[in-house]
Amino acid sequence: MKETRTYPLRLPRWLKEAAERLSKEEGTSINQFVAMAVAEKVTALQTARFFEDRRVRADFKAFDKIMKRRGGQRPRDCDEMPK
Repeated sequence: MKETRTYPLRLPRWLKEAAERLSKEEGTSINQFVAMAVAEKVTALQTARFFEDRRVRADFKAFDKIMKRRGGQRPRDCDEMPK
């Protein structure tokens, strides 16, 4: 990490004990374990927000029009869905 800051983190005893046990099993420090857990949560929330923003901007009428149009080519052998 290029820039780090300390943050006094208070956890319920059971959660701290679980984090200690799991970080030991993973072979990492508790600090690294907690940092990765926070990073995973932040990423999950940002991803959900990204897709929600895309959904809001979606033009479902245009999508339906494209999906219902005639023409095009039949799928190639390698494009077919398995049965």
